[in-house]
Amino acid sequence: MVAFFYALFCGSFLSLQPLIRIAMEKIRVLLLGGGGREHALAWKMSQSPLLDHLFVAPGNGGTSEVATNLNFSDSDFDAMKHALIEHRIDLVVVGPEAPLVKGVRAFIEEDVDLQHVKVVGPGTEGAQMEGSKSFSKQFMERHGIPTAAFGEFTGAELNDAKAFLERFDPPYVLKADGLAAGKGVLILDDRSEAEKALEEMLQGGKFGSAGEKVVIEEFLKGIELSVFILTDGTNYVLLPEAKDYKRIGEGDQGLNTGGMGSISPVPFANETFMQKVVDRIIEPTVQGWKKDGMDYNGFLFVGLMAVDGEPFVIEYNCRMGDPETESVMPRIKSDVLELLWKCGVGELEGVDLEVDERFATCVMAVSGGYPEAYEKGKQITGASTSSEDTMLFHAGTKMQDGELVSSGGRVIAVTSMGEHMTDALRKSYAKLDELHFDGMYFRKDIGFDL
Repeated sequence: MVAFFYALFCGSFLSLQPLIRIAMEKIRVLLLGGGGREHALAWKMSQSPLLDHLFVAPGNGGTSEVATNLNFSDSDFDAMKHALIEHRIDLVVVGPEAPLVKGVRAFIEEDVDLQHVKVVGPGTEGAQMEGSKSFSKQFMERHGIPTAAFGEFTGAELNDAKAFLERFDPPYVLKADGLAAGKGVLILDDRSEAEKALEEMLQGGKFGSAGEKVVIEEFLKGIELSVFILTDGTNYVLLPEAKDYKRIGEGDQGLNTGGMGSISPVPFANETFMQKVVDRIIEPTVQGWKKDGMDYNGFLFVGLMAVDGEPFVIEYNCRMGDPETESVMPRIKSDVLELLWKCGVGELEGVDLEVDERFATCVMAVSGGYPEAYEKGKQITGASTSSEDTMLFHAGTKMQDGELVSSGGRVIAVTSMGEHMTDALRKSYAKLDELHFDGMYFRKDIGFDL
């Protein structure tokens, strides 16, 4: 009997060791990614009293102000393993979708040298919620989650795909099944253009392997909204919602981009609407994972369309949005690192989120020519320390010879807080007037439709 209780005590103690060690030594974190989303996450985690040290790979010129950048790609798993061991990392937070789809979670969990490391981010199957449009649409259909009518086709089914267009009135929505760097969705008004696009995608390799299968969807007319949860697979925390602006031109005209700005909260997403989102979409999604035997852990981004006050799912993403994160993180008053750790160890049950009721408005400064050809290496001035109400989140920047320069299409996100949306926007635009690099462009109408 003594031996039994001794063994029971030892087993319980060993299971608590990671938590005890973290409580004593604080948390050492590796954040994967290098964009504005990652800078916003790093900025927020750096404020936590639970943090020992934060590393970001590869990071950017902004993350270097709040963390230690590590010079390797977010999908270089061998370099990541070396860093996890060398820097005694406790928690990995995955920012972008690519490493998730490539299996970073399984890589860590199946390595005997990394058994102590917790991961925030779904496994390979869960990442297919974003990695395959076909997978996610079938998931929604299977679990009765409201979404647009659709069909899916391969190259051998090109004629069937063209015929399927007859089911819908224009515009026609064509989606490459796989990841296409945010460029795999086409919305076309003309039937002949849609048929030509199908040929280019299914047989012409327009989006490479991502376009070997195409999903054709009914076009839903409404207003878009981004909803986010953090989940341990059983329990979840509903994060502040946001609305982003994808088109390069004012009035939502021109080419699609990675995002030109965002607003949180979203005025039309009132309590009644959000309850519909929870009841019809969030809860069925979480229950759907359980029914399918899917172990989902991490962020889930639900892209919605509000059609006459009713929510429909446009897409799932297996990570936070960008630039929505840049307006969501400043509104969270709770300790984000504590939330992420509880997510990683499966202890989100009963967690409450404290949220700032003020508006956060994000406006993105981009390189001239973006989203098409643009130049890098432009010296950036005016990117001084953020104020209490205005924060700069770097997206495409790096330090070069002691100078901050541009290194991407989207360069810096300027986020401000205000009691009203117009107050917050005024502060963001005032800061943008101080910011400069050759060719800098930003939309002056973020929030125009709200």
